[in-house]
Amino acid sequence: MTDDLISTTTDLVREAGARLRSFYAPGNRVATEDQLFAGLRRHDDAVADLLRPALLAALPGSGWEEDEHATGPMAGGDRWVVDPVGGNLNLVHGMTDWNIGVTLVRNGRPDFVVLYAPWSDELFTAVGGGGAYLNGTRMTVSTKTDLALALTGTGQARPSHSAAVARSVGTSMTAMLQHALYVRSSVPVGRELTQVAAGRLDVHWQFENVRSHIGPLLLVREAGGVVTDFDGKPWEVTSTGYVAAAPGVHAAALDVLQRTL
Repeated sequence: MTDDLISTTTDLVREAGARLRSFYAPGNRVATEDQLFAGLRRHDDAVADLLRPALLAALPGSGWEEDEHATGPMAGGDRWVVDPVGGNLNLVHGMTDWNIGVTLVRNGRPDFVVLYAPWSDELFTAVGGGGAYLNGTRMTVSTKTDLALALTGTGQARPSHSAAVARSVGTSMTAMLQHALYVRSSVPVGRELTQVAAGRLDVHWQFENVRSHIGPLLLVREAGGVVTDFDGKPWEVTSTGYVAAAPGVHAAALDVLQRTL
């Protein structure tokens, strides 16, 4: 992977962040379904209209994943996975926790990721085998070894859950509340995974494994974190869920979660 392509992607993501900031206002509110979906589409389109043609041109022959919430195997070759506005609902409602994520997946494996949180001006990057960085400084995950001291959480992977996933989320949070220091449910999930990579959060788990999480999970792994499925096997793009955590608390967190399945 060339440095030029990563640099181009980073510049584009920062430009997309500037576009989104123009839509942000602390007084943003929606009252109707039409207003809600109009706002979501406006933000998504503003980013996608910039990124899609530019990224496809930057890497001739590459493909574009149409649904960042899709699951399962991916097509071969080079594929761009873009989360135009992670936390779009937050932006629509006047909150500051939202980001743009771009991942290049090569033959089913994440090659590099750029995730930008415009409001805090935090740029997270990782290249497979090359470490993870926050604004150019290398990141490492937490060194905690006691789950009782751990900050943990999960989140809503996509706009709607199946009934089975919703039950799993509720049951797992109840269980984790009895073992961890702190448990939260928050979106965007990509942002939560960057917090694990940066050592601010110790554990994050999901009962779904959607496209937009592929890059942030690379950040966690490249920062020294452990990412497995719920059987404890190494995470793959085709996994149905995951536990991403600091090495010192991963096994304990996985044990708690496995007992809820």
